[in-house]
Amino acid sequence: MERQGQSDKIVPCATAFCAALLAVGLGVRVEAGVEVVPHDDTSRIEIRIDGRPFTEYRYEPALKKPILFPLRTDRGTTITRGFPLDPRPDERVDHPHHAGLWFDYGDVNGVDFWNNSDSSARTAEMGTIFHRAVRRAEGGRDRGVLEVELEWVLPDGTPVLREQAQIVFSKEKRTRAIDRITTLTALLDRVALNDNKEGLLGLRVARGLEHVTGKAAKLTGPDGKPGPERLAETGVTGRYHTSEGKEGAEAWGTRGRWASLVGELDGQPVTVAILDHPKNPGFPTYWHARDYGLFAANPLGQAAFSDGRETLGLTLTRGQSVTFRHRVLIVSRREAPKAIEKAYQRFTRAVD
Repeated sequence: MERQGQSDKIVPCATAFCAALLAVGLGVRVEAGVEVVPHDDTSRIEIRIDGRPFTEYRYEPALKKPILFPLRTDRGTTITRGFPLDPRPDERVDHPHHAGLWFDYGDVNGVDFWNNSDSSARTAEMGTIFHRAVRRAEGGRDRGVLEVELEWVLPDGTPVLREQAQIVFSKEKRTRAIDRITTLTALLDRVALNDNKEGLLGLRVARGLEHVTGKAAKLTGPDGKPGPERLAETGVTGRYHTSEGKEGAEAWGTRGRWASLVGELDGQPVTVAILDHPKNPGFPTYWHARDYGLFAANPLGQAAFSDGRETLGLTLTRGQSVTFRHRVLIVSRREAPKAIEKAYQRFTRAVD
């Protein structure tokens, strides 16, 4: 099995952190802003906002795809599930491939890139997404930019897709935003992203943002290790809302230009939203939004979500590219659908 590639050596001289150090030397007071700091020795890139941890771009060899993990609010509250990388008590232990925020797909030329993890008995049959290089890592007062190159590789070692991702981290009062502009380029004569429900931009949220189901689940114990099935839904507060008025579990398998998840974590209100751009293939996306905490946008798996009434998939020829544009919002308050719609309109104006 091929190992994750290491990033190119770069010096992020334009980070806000560097600017802050310079300003201190000149006796000028500045805010920390957004810092994008590579750590080649641990295969991670740290994102800090106003001097506080926000997330990390992680591509260590044990992962089957690069991810952003964990994700935090402006208050420092973690909105992502810890399991399996950093398990906490009372977390579900299903789907170990759901970690942080990721981009992958369940059927590329018949190969599954979605379900791959060290816990899968089928890992040898699945694809792996390798980090290849950092092209840009730059901070600023209100935003930071990370540009990376990745490669989607079949089980026999054949590269099938080149991925170029621009990830923009920005801040406003009580809000954190992540723009992910993802371009996939075919490296074979024919690359088919066949219609499949497992995709495309995925986020696994913390236990408190799940929906109450009334069903027992296998959860971690006080030590963070998997325990027996039990019902423990105290503090489970999540509820989905979509641009088309669907709520709760009814959001799954429906279309919408955006979807939000509103609840509480550590006694504080939180809203997480994913925005789908009008230029994306299959717009408006279908929502693979599960009550157990998977929050994903999948425009390509239309047959599964429409009971076969619609189909899409996507086929590229060698050298042909397709681009997907998404924004993820993390807000430290309960945002009404009207507020998410306003944020959506700003997104479509800002991102081409």
